[in-house]
Amino acid sequence: MILAHKIALEPNNVQETYFRKAAGTARFAYNWALAQWQRQYEAWKADPTGVKPSDPALRKQLNAIKRDQFPWMLEVTKNAPQIAIIHLGESFKNFFEGRAEYPTFKKKGRHDSFSLSNDQFTVKGQKVHIPKLGWVRMHESLRFVGKVLEGTISRTADRWFFSVTVEIPDPPGILRENQTVGGVDLGVSALATLSTGEKIVGPKAYAVALKKLRQLSKHFSRQMEAAKVRAGLEPGEPIPKGMHVSWSKNMRKTQQRIARLHAQIANIRADALHQLTTYLVNLFDVIAIEDLNVAGMLKNHKLARAIADRGFGEFRRQLEYKAVQHGKTVIVVNRWYPSSKICSTCGYKVSKMPLSMRAWTCPQCQAYHDRDINAAINLRTAAESSMGFSCPSVPA
Repeated sequence: MILAHKIALEPNNVQETYFRKAAGTARFAYNWALAQWQRQYEAWKADPTGVKPSDPALRKQLNAIKRDQFPWMLEVTKNAPQIAIIHLGESFKNFFEGRAEYPTFKKKGRHDSFSLSNDQFTVKGQKVHIPKLGWVRMHESLRFVGKVLEGTISRTADRWFFSVTVEIPDPPGILRENQTVGGVDLGVSALATLSTGEKIVGPKAYAVALKKLRQLSKHFSRQMEAAKVRAGLEPGEPIPKGMHVSWSKNMRKTQQRIARLHAQIANIRADALHQLTTYLVNLFDVIAIEDLNVAGMLKNHKLARAIADRGFGEFRRQLEYKAVQHGKTVIVVNRWYPSSKICSTCGYKVSKMPLSMRAWTCPQCQAYHDRDINAAINLRTAAESSMGFSCPSVPA
């Protein structure tokens, strides 16, 4: 079992400068390798007798020229450019296997990170030793005990973090005669509704911060218009391609405030999901969830913002790895299973049920249902059926 522990760093000015140099080196190496890969691949298509591009060949090529052409790379750890090219090779592998999109060039400010192999750093208590830099203080010590595989230093807003990937033994499965099975229905009004009838509302971090975010965005837009005028452009005129517009210190401060606000939103959302998923794996032995088509749900422009604010994909990711960690089971019910339309009492299925219908009465048994609670109960029933438990038959 592989887990990653992300820890906040407390670097001084010299260490932060080193981080920025190393991240810039990794980004440059990635973009350089991507351009070389594309050029070599086109040459290979024209002449198939040649050699196809690969990340080992590109790493050797960069090592051969970096002392003469890119001597500034020697100021940081050798892992920064080398592992960046390895990650490019993994991106192409995932692309050719249909698991990811075609790799794109990384932009400064959006991809500030670099990785280290397990032999290039040492974690001791609340500090980590980085090559050519020394010891850097961490906000907390590493929680996981196991084989350290890799470390990644990245920047979010104006803070730096160290993510350590650790391989730990898989916990033994918990075998009980009477396992508690629970269904979880995710939604917008309530983050999660359990088959027990409990509803967990959860914070709507983006919605709460939206007003402040709009104010900062408008403020930054006015500052950008002033910067364009200083550069000789007319108000409202788009910046010509290739033209550089200098940012003022106040513009950079506003940008940092926007980045910090986005980071705060992400932290609130992640914290709520961590509390929810931990609560679920402690409450149930078997957890049934629906295989939501999040990408399709986001195409609904009326609900896209609220759905994205909930973080359904992150919920499933956390729930699955925590279930393995605690020896629990997660059952993903088919997305076409009509959990909301089936009466959890008698099994009657209604033909249509719009999203606006939050409660309904079964025409057959007259049972009154809360839409979300009924769906959670049906998910639990579907999980029990798949595991061979005794339960009422539910039509598909």
